[in-house]
Amino acid sequence: MSVQVVSAAATAKVPEVELRDLSPSEAEPQLGLSSAAVGAMVPPAGGGDPEAPAPAPVAERPPAPGPGSGPTAALSPAAGKVPQASAMKRSDPHHQHQRHRDGGEALVSPDGTVTEAPRTVKKQIQFADQKQEFNKRPTKIGRRSLSRSISQSSTDSYSSAASYTDSSDDETSPRDKQQKNSKGSSDFCVKNIKQAEFGRREIEIAEQEMPALMALRKRAQGEKPLAGAKIVGCTHITAQTAVLMETLGALGAQCRWAACNIYSTLNEVAAALAESGFPVFAWKGESEDDFWWCIDRCVNVEGWQPNMILDDGGDLTHWIYKKYPNMFKKIKGIVEESVTGVHRLYQLSKAGKLCVPAMNVNDSVTKQKFDNLYCCRESILDGLKRTTDMMFGGKQVVVCGYGEVGKGCCAALKAMGSIVYVTEIDPICALQACMDGFRLVKLNEVIRQVDIVITCTGNKNVVTREHLDRMKNSCIVCNMGHSNTEIDVASLRTPELTWERVRSQVDHVIWPDGKRIVLLAEGRLLNLSCSTVPTFVLSITATTQALALIELYNAPEGRYKQDVYLLPKKMDEYVASLHLPTFDAHLTELTDEQAKYLGLNKNGPFKPNYYRY
Repeated sequence: MSVQVVSAAATAKVPEVELRDLSPSEAEPQLGLSSAAVGAMVPPAGGGDPEAPAPAPVAERPPAPGPGSGPTAALSPAAGKVPQASAMKRSDPHHQHQRHRDGGEALVSPDGTVTEAPRTVKKQIQFADQKQEFNKRPTKIGRRSLSRSISQSSTDSYSSAASYTDSSDDETSPRDKQQKNSKGSSDFCVKNIKQAEFGRREIEIAEQEMPALMALRKRAQGEKPLAGAKIVGCTHITAQTAVLMETLGALGAQCRWAACNIYSTLNEVAAALAESGFPVFAWKGESEDDFWWCIDRCVNVEGWQPNMILDDGGDLTHWIYKKYPNMFKKIKGIVEESVTGVHRLYQLSKAGKLCVPAMNVNDSVTKQKFDNLYCCRESILDGLKRTTDMMFGGKQVVVCGYGEVGKGCCAALKAMGSIVYVTEIDPICALQACMDGFRLVKLNEVIRQVDIVITCTGNKNVVTREHLDRMKNSCIVCNMGHSNTEIDVASLRTPELTWERVRSQVDHVIWPDGKRIVLLAEGRLLNLSCSTVPTFVLSITATTQALALIELYNAPEGRYKQDVYLLPKKMDEYVASLHLPTFDAHLTELTDEQAKYLGLNKNGPFKPNYYRY
């Protein structure tokens, strides 16, 4: 489905998979790094001997997932054109305005000469329900980005015949451009390769806040634990991801990359990666057709066969299963970092269709308890401020879901003086919300009075058309979950509703009676679509991903079955220890007597697998 400007863009069907629980297994495979690599990576506690050997840790099997859970030229106009302001009327003592008979405006100069003033034209863009293969896509037309569905067919994302008042961008699509980097390579597709120098500065800034990845480069670069690895990735393409990709390259891997979200790509960073020789296929504002085309270009390339997958949301894994299932014969493992993608992996495992081992990074301690909580606690305010310039004090907010993401959002909004309500399906999370001072409600009870609605569930149809119809005028609606199915945006694509683009990623949806709601990022992930996220906390997640790739790639055959595993706790602790020096933090070391009393090794792991942090 697409925006009907000149013609329609294409879509690709994504079948829906039913979510089911997966029973945990008793097997706990061993860590897949060489003894030399483990010894080199594990830092001592306190003043312990850094060369002291550590016992081989065991991999943890997670419980079944439950619901809810430089040069100044870089700044020159050439680096990025500033859009020109639209024609504006201004008071001028030497000119006076008068109306033409046809409704246009004229300027009358002192000598009597009449000239016609420029007029602003409103364009009505129709969303057409037309489907075609992406390789038959029309060229050089203005495109609007299309909504991508995680767990339902992409053709269901938009309904037909919705009006949209906006100025169409007539720029040439990156797919229609012939670009080469300074080395003569054209194996990439980005918005503008000339932005590479500016993107390099962004990456250098991110490196300063990602100490663990930089340390990992130094400690493991000599051993090259990823030598021979061919990693295909589908994540948010930001400066932080670029640091991860370059770290993987330094450890011996070859990488090809696409974006997991059509709005989160930083064009200048993608250009910098392409200039450095990474085959990157992504730009901000892709259409639905572009999104799948980019993934296909990463996977389907002559003479290159991936043997590892790094995914965020499960779309890359799904595409390979759908289009190139034979590739899994050479793939050693999948690393997945989102709730949505992990659910899909458990579904495949439950159905007996998961043919390679997979690592559930989302539920590793260092991802869930840090990225999900602390990242969202800071970025929710940033995203809302940048898009709406709103004041939080006294506003009534409902947060749907009180998992780690919901906890972070609620804490930030409460600290700013907002009145926060919470909806939950899980009685344990619900009790936590109550104990933290939030009122637990059903969405129907407060939908008429709240000023902001935020979804954090990873589920679908949490906010329905009925809820949207009952919202007060100017209510802000946004999503902090990975999936774009939490808000039923498709139901708003109807003829009686008018869409008005206010600013980038901010739409007014206007009802016939004049009521309007403010929809951010078309229901997609707010923080990465509309703002930025704290680099330091992403360092934790990126390091976890890198270690998971190293673990699966180096594991002997048979250690991991065709199932879903958690990152070994020893690695979780190692990721955390790499970040402590930033705070000038000093760990206490157990004495021999204390270690014996607790039944622990002095070098960890320090908590049993069932411990909940």
